[in-house]
Amino acid sequence: MLDSLPLLFPSDFPAIDRRRLQTLQINLGYRCNQSCIHCHVDAGPKRSESMSEETVEAVLAFLDRQPVRTLDITGGAPEMHPEFRRLAREGRRRGAEVIDRCNLTILSEPGHEDLGAFLAEQGVRIIASLPCYLEENVDTQRGSGVFAASIAGLRQLNRLGYGVEGSGLELDLVYNPQGPTLPPAQCALEADYRAALGERYGIVFSRLLTITNMPIKRFGSLLQSTGQFADYMTLLKGAYRAENLDAVMCRDLISVDWQGFVFDCDFNQMLGLALERDARRLHISSLGHDVLEGSRIRTAEHCYGCTAGQGSSCGGALA
Repeated sequence: MLDSLPLLFPSDFPAIDRRRLQTLQINLGYRCNQSCIHCHVDAGPKRSESMSEETVEAVLAFLDRQPVRTLDITGGAPEMHPEFRRLAREGRRRGAEVIDRCNLTILSEPGHEDLGAFLAEQGVRIIASLPCYLEENVDTQRGSGVFAASIAGLRQLNRLGYGVEGSGLELDLVYNPQGPTLPPAQCALEADYRAALGERYGIVFSRLLTITNMPIKRFGSLLQSTGQFADYMTLLKGAYRAENLDAVMCRDLISVDWQGFVFDCDFNQMLGLALERDARRLHISSLGHDVLEGSRIRTAEHCYGCTAGQGSSCGGALA
């Protein structure tokens, strides 16, 4: 895989500082039942990185020290981790909204037949990858048969009440562009998703989130190998909008990797750009009550992916 990190420095991205922490995002590991070409984590079935029980305890201890509004659990396929369900339960017990970053196909995997029921019982918000409403496009990006398995997963979640108005069970879908382009307008694309999924498959959902592909890891390597990296960076920088700076996710989020080290965001985590104090990486077990409020966020050229056009974050478009 071609490394994008050297191409992201030097950078003229504007300096930004942290606000009060609202979201704790936890990456439980890189093992996944899929290998998507846009994946900035480079996750897949052969990855073995997995958060230890000791680090999970450190995460829960941090939540006791520093309550947050949202516990955002991701991976890989986070549900494949043996501590996923306990972490979700404990997050809910502490009063946090819990988000499961779900690839939908995991709901059909052996051993996960009751996963949907567990998520509904705990009131977990599901943010599910579905990069298109067309089978050919999804299977090209995520693998043969993924679209059919995703539709089966969505139907299962709908039967449990997810995405159904008034149920209180939120089901958001995530769109990623097929290639080196910016996402279209989120509102208009959501209408297209609702029409296509509703008419063809009887599926409902809460909202659509559009996320820009980051020029790092697997997608960054693809851009380099096809000679499109420089053009994609030109696109991102040319579409920069300063007003998006106020809403980027790193302002009120920290991202914790499978080893417990702390980062400004999931993308910095994948690049190895950890938060540091006294030239040492910060670990969740030693993070204090202040949670770095007011400190400078580590930035590089990939940050233009979050501020281009409508903007992009873990919660979809910013503008």
